[in-house]
Formats: sequence, structure tokens, C-alpha cells
Amino acid sequence: MPLEKYSFGIGDRFARQGKALLQAIIDAKKSGVAVAPVWNKSHREHTITKTEPADVRAEADEAVKALGWSDLYYVDADHINLSNVDMFIDSSDFFTVDVADLIGQPADEKGITTFTGNCRKYLGSLTIPNIDRTFDVTEEQIQAVAHQFLSAVKKAAQIYRHIEAAKGADNFVTEISIDEADRPQTPLELFLILAAIADENIPAQTIAPKFTGRFNKGVDYVGDVDRFAREFEQDLAVIDFAISEFSLPENLKLSIHSGSDKLSIYPSINKALKQFDAGLHIKTAGTTWLEELAALAIAGPDGLSIAKQIYYQALSRFDELCAPYAAVIDIDKDKLPEPEVVDRWSGEEFAGALCHDQSSSRYNPHLRQLLHVAYKIAAEMGDDFLNALEKYRDIIATNVTENIYKRHIKPIFM
Repeated sequence: MPLEKYSFGIGDRFARQGKALLQAIIDAKKSGVAVAPVWNKSHREHTITKTEPADVRAEADEAVKALGWSDLYYVDADHINLSNVDMFIDSSDFFTVDVADLIGQPADEKGITTFTGNCRKYLGSLTIPNIDRTFDVTEEQIQAVAHQFLSAVKKAAQIYRHIEAAKGADNFVTEISIDEADRPQTPLELFLILAAIADENIPAQTIAPKFTGRFNKGVDYVGDVDRFAREFEQDLAVIDFAISEFSLPENLKLSIHSGSDKLSIYPSINKALKQFDAGLHIKTAGTTWLEELAALAIAGPDGLSIAKQIYYQALSRFDELCAPYAAVIDIDKDKLPEPEVVDRWSGEEFAGALCHDQSSSRYNPHLRQLLHVAYKIAAEMGDDFLNALEKYRDIIATNVTENIYKRHIKPIFM
């Protein structure tokens, strides 16, 4: 099952915006850019919203049927491991294998010896096409990569073979996630990681490395944009070289996690994709839920009341909501407005604080990040929240489609 050159992860916390999300993909196709839709939802998100992987499959299938989509589409078991993969087997055909917790864990000495031996041919000076430097490769460097990443790759292989036994080798897409490492991988490290993946016969079609900077939830990239651009281009060059060097899948491509709203790096990504004629998979998730909330705020008094109640509760449950996402949010509590201030806001003022418009004086990235992780509160509202989504589905759908198409797909792929 070869994944297309461009693919886009469309997360939908409450499984109500499938058609609106797919419409953005259709709009891209009408503009001449083919992007494969990938509905993604993690085990944690299912647990919080009390849904099952089958619900995501049903949402995707319904949207495809309703809008007459005839191209391929996918359902991603996002950030799975051996403890939870089985619940996704039947419904998913895209598996993001998350082995971040194995990075840095001790590897088997025999495996390290074998891997080091396999890579000895790269000792000395290594040249990777389209990278304007050479790499001095020592046995110590190879062993260091083995010690840092080999356990993670071997666990990925174990998970892959588990899925393969259930679904068959050609019936799903495999992504390897190593983006939650402590620091970005160097080009040489990524090259050797791909060598290890090839040694384990994992037909990975996407890999999510760690990039420099902060990829906080729902807000712009924080870091050196030029440095990111260099890393991204070097990673593209490494992948291109590794495909031929290790006989990896020809369509192997980079994946960017927490890709929602990283507006400042989209031009660099766009430029590099065209320069290298490269593919990309990019994942978004909570941005759809935030568009729902912003639309509710301006749709009517009852929608605004729900939005405000979610914010009030999020403030009072700050530590509980933020703890699971501590690595991917940066919230200054002193910059969160007090409830009595928000209570006086109109719908436009609430939406202005929430919507990611950096030219607006109302925009508050701290409020946006807090509400990004506060979907648990909306889930606890049950039918009150879901009925509001249904009542205002037209205005919400417009927000969702425009957000994905205009703010994400166009600047990245067009």
C-alpha cells in the first residue's frame, strides 16, 4: 500500500468534521495539488473522548461517500505501541509506531556488534549528495547511535511484525516516530537510524525525526527558522540517499508531528519540497477542535456560553490538563485572562483571543494553548457540546475547511 507523495493528517477530536476536513483536500485537488487525507487519532485522545478506532473509520468512510471522494484515504493509529496496537488493527491502515520511550535504553550487545559491523563500510569520510559538508565517521559514532537508537528500532520492528501478522505486509502504511527525543538527530544519526530500520526489514514509508525548536500545540513554531530550514533540507537529502543505499521504500518521506499552525516554517518547507521534489506527511490534530470552539463563540449566545464555560474550567484544572502535554506547550499563567474579564467578552472578542492571527492585538497564544488541551472538558459536557456542534455545523464547517486549506495546505504544498 504505497502512500502518496503528499499526505496530510487530519485530526478530529469529536468526529464531527470529517466532511469539512475532506472538503479542504478536495479544494486542494481542484487547485492541482494531490494530497492524501489521513484521519489520525491517538489512544490518549480516544480515552479522553470515549471513542473507539472504529469511530474514526466510520467518520472517514462517511465523509468519503458523502463527498464522492474516489482517491485513496487512510486511517492512522496514531502513536501506538504494543500495549494498545491491537485495538487499532481492524480499523486502521496507517500505523504511527511510537518508540520514543525506548530511545536511549540499553541495547543488546550482540545487536550493537552486528549493527556496527554492518556500518563499517561508512567509516572515514562520508559524502551525502546535496549536503555541502562531509561527515567523518568513526566506530565510536556508530556505536553511540546504536546505544541511543537501536532498542527503539528493534521495538519498532517487533510492533511492525505484529501488525504485519494480523493485516498482511501490503495492507498498511508504517511510520516510525522518533520525534520525542531529547535533541534533534544529526544528518549522520538519521542516516544510521535508517540503516538500522533497513536491517530490521521495516518498510517504513514515513519517518518523524526530531527537529530543532519548539513544536508547541496549536501555535507557531518557536525557534531559529533558518536553522530549521537547514535541518529540514539535510533530512530530505539523507532520506533520498538512504533510499538507494539501503533499498528502503522509494516513497519514504519525512513526517512532521504537531504540524498545526507552524506558520513561520511553512515557506521553508514549501521551498525545500520543490527543490528536492520530495514528499511530506504532516500531522495536525487539535486545530480542528479549536476552530469548532471559535465558531461556537461567534455563532450565538449559547455557543459563546459553552466556550466560556470550557475556559473557566480549564483555568481551574490547569495542572491536570497541561501535565500530559507538558513537553509540547509553553503557557505563561500570568498571561491568561481572569474569568471576570472573559465574562465581559463578546463572541468576536473570545474568537479573536483564540484564533491564530498574529496580526491581531486580541490573539493570545497562552489562551489558545490552554484551550487546545482542554478538549477533555468539552468531552465531559457530552450531548450539550455535541448538540451545539450540530446546531452550528455550517459555520463550524466553514471555519474548519478554510483553516486546513488556506492556513495549512496552500502555504505548505502550493
